[in-house]
Amino acid sequence: MKLDFIGDVHGCLPELLELFSKLGYGMRDGMPIHPENRRPFFIGDLTDRGPDSLGVIELVYRLVEEELGFYVPGNHCDKLYRYLLGNNVQVKHGLETTVAELQNCDPNKRRKLSNMFMQLYKKAPLYEQVPELGVVAAHAGIKESLIGKEGKKVKSFVLYGDTTGEMDELGRPVRLDWAKHYHGEDWIIYGHTPVLEARIIHHTINIDTGCVFGNKLTAYRFPEQSLHSVSSQQPFVEEKFRSFD
Repeated sequence: MKLDFIGDVHGCLPELLELFSKLGYGMRDGMPIHPENRRPFFIGDLTDRGPDSLGVIELVYRLVEEELGFYVPGNHCDKLYRYLLGNNVQVKHGLETTVAELQNCDPNKRRKLSNMFMQLYKKAPLYEQVPELGVVAAHAGIKESLIGKEGKKVKSFVLYGDTTGEMDELGRPVRLDWAKHYHGEDWIIYGHTPVLEARIIHHTINIDTGCVFGNKLTAYRFPEQSLHSVSSQQPFVEEKFRSFD
């Protein structure tokens, strides 16, 4: 199995299509197909903030439905799902852009795309173990002690990371550096926390290189363990990126 793990897309469809091209995928009936049967693996946060969240939803839905790709959800995916269920969620932190896209659709298209996303989310595993590659894909990462487990604690960690419940001076959740303490054999491929360059520490790699904040969209190929990126077309927002000691 050959997989191309793709960091947080956040509605940046033009960059995603450019990345597919750079990775050697050709478009067939509107679908990216690789001549070597490689398959993309999206690690969550498909929507919000970027210019075409609905286009990303439709593409990823089709890839997964036709068994041409894989997906695990992120925290933005979880919030959009709860919004579409009719739950009382705050329409901010990027969700407002996806909601605006939906509201600008005609009712039939809005219903179709909403159903696509809800099916995609409901069928997706919270995180995915790929034993033949020695990989675990989880949106915000996962501790070694949680691999193979389920429940609220696991869901919170996988979607939001190792948070303290506190906020920093910029109003962002304080996150602990769980990757620094990971010593498992499996590779953990994750995103969630925007970094200027993909961060590799022990057997973990963060590939959210902040495309929606103006940096780049990154893919990590396995088993080759090679990084590939395309530049973002969005404005650069420096304060959105985290640095680690």
